[in-house]
Amino acid sequence: MNKFWSCLLVLIWAGLLIPFQSSGQDTVIVKTGKIERNFGKKIMLLKDPGHRIDMKAALTNKDYLKVNTPVPNLGVSNATYWLKFLIRNESNSQDLMLRLALPTIDYLDFFVIDSSQKVVRHEMTGDRLRYGSRRYDNPIPTLRFNLPAHQTYTVLLKIHGGEQLQVPLTAGNSNSLMGEIQTASIIFGLYIGIISVMFIYNLFLFLSTKDKSYLYYIIYILIIGLTQANFQGYAFKYLWPDNTWLSTHAVYILSSLAALSAIEFMKQFLHTRDFLPVLHKTLNFFYIPYLFALISTFFGNLNLGYQVIQVTAVAAAMYMLVIAFMVYLKGFRPAKFFLLAWSVFLLGVCSFVLKDYNILEYNTLTYNMMPFGSALEVVLLSFALADKINTFKKEKEESQAQALKISLENELLIKQQNVELEKKVYERTLELQDSNKTLEITLKDLKEAQSQLVDSEKMAGLGQLTAGIAHEINNPINFVTSNIKPLELDIEELNEVIHMYENLNLNEDLSTQLNAIESFKKRIDLNFVRDEIKSLLSGIGEGAKRTAEIIRSLKNFSRLDENDCKYVDLNEGLDSTLVLVRNTFPSNLKIVKNYGNLPKVECMPGKVNQVFMNLISNAIQAIKGKAEHVEEEKLTISTWHEGEQVKIGIKDTGPGMTEEVKQKIFEPFFTTKDVGEGTGLGLSIVFRIIENHHGQIDVITKVNHGTEFIITLPVTSR
Repeated sequence: MNKFWSCLLVLIWAGLLIPFQSSGQDTVIVKTGKIERNFGKKIMLLKDPGHRIDMKAALTNKDYLKVNTPVPNLGVSNATYWLKFLIRNESNSQDLMLRLALPTIDYLDFFVIDSSQKVVRHEMTGDRLRYGSRRYDNPIPTLRFNLPAHQTYTVLLKIHGGEQLQVPLTAGNSNSLMGEIQTASIIFGLYIGIISVMFIYNLFLFLSTKDKSYLYYIIYILIIGLTQANFQGYAFKYLWPDNTWLSTHAVYILSSLAALSAIEFMKQFLHTRDFLPVLHKTLNFFYIPYLFALISTFFGNLNLGYQVIQVTAVAAAMYMLVIAFMVYLKGFRPAKFFLLAWSVFLLGVCSFVLKDYNILEYNTLTYNMMPFGSALEVVLLSFALADKINTFKKEKEESQAQALKISLENELLIKQQNVELEKKVYERTLELQDSNKTLEITLKDLKEAQSQLVDSEKMAGLGQLTAGIAHEINNPINFVTSNIKPLELDIEELNEVIHMYENLNLNEDLSTQLNAIESFKKRIDLNFVRDEIKSLLSGIGEGAKRTAEIIRSLKNFSRLDENDCKYVDLNEGLDSTLVLVRNTFPSNLKIVKNYGNLPKVECMPGKVNQVFMNLISNAIQAIKGKAEHVEEEKLTISTWHEGEQVKIGIKDTGPGMTEEVKQKIFEPFFTTKDVGEGTGLGLSIVFRIIENHHGQIDVITKVNHGTEFIITLPVTSR
């Protein structure tokens, strides 16, 4: 491999150095009906590295070298070159034409000088001048001038460019060259037609299949078409005729994009990520030199950028060919078509590059090998993509046939299994029916047991409520009944005094009678009797008042079975509950009420009162159940309003709960009481009632520090 590159470099340098020798100058003779092509050996060349020589100095300069190749190859250089040759008209027309088939040249000055060294025609052209400034509308730089018959003129060409500079010159009369120009336009039109058809065809395929390979391919086709159009000068003419910056840099930009789009298409089309993951990653390294080349050109170093692009293009093309061959060896059928198409294009690229170094002769074939190769490549790759679709279609059909075969086998197997399954289902159905009957009986028993437990909880609450009511009513009633007897005795004594006054005999001695009455009043102590009557009546009134209060609390609490929501005062409900359970308070219990100003809350009053009853009763039982008693125990009831919610806190100074007990207290049938003292449904019912009201209940507790239940209820039922 090293020998190959060494030989290639030797040939390149030889091709660059040999063409120029000192010698005399021949004359280009234009004859009727004949076109003079590639007459480089009749041209003298002068190199101006410092860009200091003007036209007059170039005309008389003695340092010209004779060109020894048909097409002068100036290489890639930043120097200015002067080409001088003599042209003689031996045709029957004075209208001559001179063409330089290098559409991407940056600067080109034509000078036609007669025998008296007078400039008879001067024209400037090139990519760095607007296309509209050209006198002759042709992408290829063309000079049209008059030369009398049998006369000899001198032609000077001043050339400067950033890319490879080859000077394929053609001379002849205008009629002869016009046909050639039209032929070149037709050939390029056919090329663009092929590219356009392939682009549209593959675009429709992409829209139909959504295959990313087609997306990358149509991008590649578009860039390849633009690249070749730029090489032929048509992009400058039709796409950016007034943008001289783009016309100068398009050859570098499009060449780089064409190579990179080819790499990305190959990745997608050949699935290099799957077949060759390591080499797949190495392809990304080609972005580096292309990026470097573009940066160089943007900063004005066109020569360096072009050289990097050329070398990288050859290396990338060869590397891609190797990768495609390796994928083909792995049995991937589309790689065969890619190899063929890429080989054709690679042949065109190599021919195009090698003719730049005079290794291949510059002629129409080598000049157009790039367009020919790219057009053929585009067609072959379209066939490759079509073959890929056909392959996938065939594989899909085979897969569907295999799936159908498996499906039929499965269907037969399923039928056989269904027979067995139906038999087992029938047997299992009988077993399930027996199990269902057993479960129905068990469920019925469980429902009855649950109903009994709930009734038991209700009866326990009712018993507690009844005992409280009996105790509360008994005290004021006893107070009333115990005052009745003394009141009767006092009333009898008053009646006796009244009777004595009513029986006074006015005909007898009144003094004696009144003294007897006064004596009786002193004996019964009338003033004491009056005070005692007032005291007894006051006691009876107080007992009646307390009885009425108990009846009112009982009426407020007795709405347990109401299921309709009403707006009620929760503070009033708490007071009613406290009245009914007051008889259960231990003697050292202090009730602390921290009632806030609550709005009326929409709820089921009886259910909420049941919650209060259960929580307050549990708090009292917890306080009573403490192992160590203190001088004063507290039951603190707080209410407050937060936004659209109200909160009720019931806090005791009982023994508190462990975290384990706290997590289970709302579970049905869970209780910490001794057997026979509770069903374990109280707090479960509380939780369900609060949940049905769209509220929540939180527990704050710590062992030996008491427990607080905080109820949160919405003001308005949702």
